[in-house]
Amino acid sequence: MTLNATTAALPTADELRDRARAALKAVGSAVELGEPGGAGLQASTPVTGDVLFTVTETTSDETDAAIADAAAAFAAWRVTPAPVRGALVARLGELLVEHKADVGTLVTIEAGKITSEALGEVQEMIDICQFAVGLSRQLYGRTIASERPGHRLMETWHPLGVVGVITAFNFPVAVWAWNTAVALVCGDTVVWKPSELTPLTAIACQALIERAAADVGAPADVARLIQGGREIGEQLVDDPRVALVSATGSVRMGQQVGPRVAQRFGKSLLELGGNNAAIVTPSADLDLAVRGIVFSAAGTAGQRCTTLRRVIAHTSVVDSLVERITAAYRSLPIGDPSSDGTLVGPLIHERSYRDMVGALETAAADGGVVTGGERRDLGEGSYYVEPAVVRMPEQTAVVHDETFAPILYVLTYD
Repeated sequence: MTLNATTAALPTADELRDRARAALKAVGSAVELGEPGGAGLQASTPVTGDVLFTVTETTSDETDAAIADAAAAFAAWRVTPAPVRGALVARLGELLVEHKADVGTLVTIEAGKITSEALGEVQEMIDICQFAVGLSRQLYGRTIASERPGHRLMETWHPLGVVGVITAFNFPVAVWAWNTAVALVCGDTVVWKPSELTPLTAIACQALIERAAADVGAPADVARLIQGGREIGEQLVDDPRVALVSATGSVRMGQQVGPRVAQRFGKSLLELGGNNAAIVTPSADLDLAVRGIVFSAAGTAGQRCTTLRRVIAHTSVVDSLVERITAAYRSLPIGDPSSDGTLVGPLIHERSYRDMVGALETAAADGGVVTGGERRDLGEGSYYVEPAVVRMPEQTAVVHDETFAPILYVLTYD
């Protein structure tokens, strides 16, 4: 393989539309998709940068109705035996196995994940369904001795109510499944607000949960979908009928969501950003270290909260380590995420690319030495980049920030 290899030419927008339509039809979605440029959410793809469809946004009144429907369904769902609730999640898992490739295709189209990562994300959905089904028969409560003769205390866990789930673009389906599978077996109902960048994957998941509910006779409103931007997200966060808000996104988003939910004495579950580091010691196996570093730093084009963003290496090994990482980065095939052999797909949009450029410029101004980070010109509307390694003299402010891009800062210790 040549250095800085690029995989096959990108698919056309029409080819991606056809793939998306076929996947949505296969999962059973009857949602009408509008032409690009119409009113509503613009369902675009980072693969080429094109808008593929227009998706109808959920209005404020429709959002209110979805929450009301989920709250009404909760009254019956909470008293449904947990193993019966588990049957719904079991059926969802079966449908995900059947349609793993279809959902994976949509993840690749909308989030830009390479095929193996997209399929891996769907597998995580299947895995959590299996876990939750087991959990449905293990919702134990303790019995506790009492000081009163002939009495014992019994611990019973009660469902919370409506769970609002807000998800990000980078794990467009797995995070919904993690929350929804567990919430449903615990007797809660769900209202999901996905990222406005990934409406098609959300449509597919909603079609599958609706099919699963119909197949097992569960109430249709135990899982609802609302599509839109910040306004309906805020409406979901502020609604007192939503007992718990589980939100995944940036630290800034969490700083806004947490206090708003707390203000109304609701519960929140926040999964936010990360700035993960690896420490490489003099005794480290450098071949093993490089494999782990490259996978965790360059995978998903650095767009994961679990992405490795800092390496802190001993001065005795840092030169050799950086040389090996740089060589590995140069060999990574970059391009069409659906193409066999591609290991690095696109950034989600232009703003992510601008953030990456800005971070590298700041790092260089702070005395950092930048290798890589150039944009790969594969099309005007798409943003493919070479992963960057930055030797930093110290941990400056830019190193503290999470930039959602494949930037690896390298620092040393003695």
